[in-house]
Amino acid sequence: MTKILIAGLGSIGRRHLRNLVALGQTNIVLLRSHRATLPDDELAGYPCDEDIRQALSKHEPAAVIVANPTALHLQIAIPAAEAGCSILLEKPVSHSLDGLDRLQAAAGKSGSQVLVGFQFRFHPALRRIKEVMARGEVGRILSTHVHYGEYLPAWHPWEDYRKGYAARADLGGGVLLTQCHSLDYLPWLIGPVKAAWGFLAKLSDLDLDVEDTAEIGLRFAGGPLGSVHLDYAQQPPSHLLEVTGTEGVLQCDLTACTTRIYRAETGQWEEVPRPEKWERNDMFLDEMKHFLAVARGEAKPSCSLDDGVRVMKLIGAIQASESSGTAISV
Repeated sequence: MTKILIAGLGSIGRRHLRNLVALGQTNIVLLRSHRATLPDDELAGYPCDEDIRQALSKHEPAAVIVANPTALHLQIAIPAAEAGCSILLEKPVSHSLDGLDRLQAAAGKSGSQVLVGFQFRFHPALRRIKEVMARGEVGRILSTHVHYGEYLPAWHPWEDYRKGYAARADLGGGVLLTQCHSLDYLPWLIGPVKAAWGFLAKLSDLDLDVEDTAEIGLRFAGGPLGSVHLDYAQQPPSHLLEVTGTEGVLQCDLTACTTRIYRAETGQWEEVPRPEKWERNDMFLDEMKHFLAVARGEAKPSCSLDDGVRVMKLIGAIQASESSGTAISV
């Protein structure tokens, strides 16, 4: 059985722990700062350390899950890569590009396989429209739009939202970094981004020192255009995707997990309902199954470290656009 170290036991770290147990994995080591706001009950019985290098030396895990705050990711990921561990690195891979070259070099030298935790690549609605697009059923892609709004205090109702990483600049928060899923899945669906512009602002009444709203424009290789709206304020939450092609339209409600496909040839909408018994955790569960296959040497990461770095370069371009007031080449 694969020995796995989990670094960070907040909400996402606990989800990964529960999913590992559900998949029959019990050889688990915890790396803790003891600052998590959740009860410790489900952590009882697992070996626990506070220093990453000591934990790697003592326990020799084959795999490491990096689930601590964004700005602290590389403090775990680089030593784990140097040790040759397979790594599930939560998105975004860091809060800036600084140090990512060290992580890439360490992984390249040791052979460490890094899976970046963009779980929406395992979303059935997105996988469905990727297949439809690949078959050319809506023609040549012209444009796309994402709307992703979710009220930050409702994410973790058991804790003060102001203390969570998503609300704090020092921990790598802000809506652009924290909700960057579409900056991964849009290139995955449509192709590389060539240029970007962005407006970032703190607009809500939330008590934050980071932006809570982002409006982003994208130009993809080959010509398609895109727009992305992100916010921490919307009640109720909404995560919608629309793709327009020369021969039809694709619409996804990623919260409801439903899809609509319009084909100009027939003049009809196809309604694809939520898969029976599907729930949000299924994305994370499928992601974990894939990571375990990566750790066993049976698969290559479906979302690689290079993919994660490309998202960070895109985020950097959007931030540079906000500062300069111009579109930035990626």
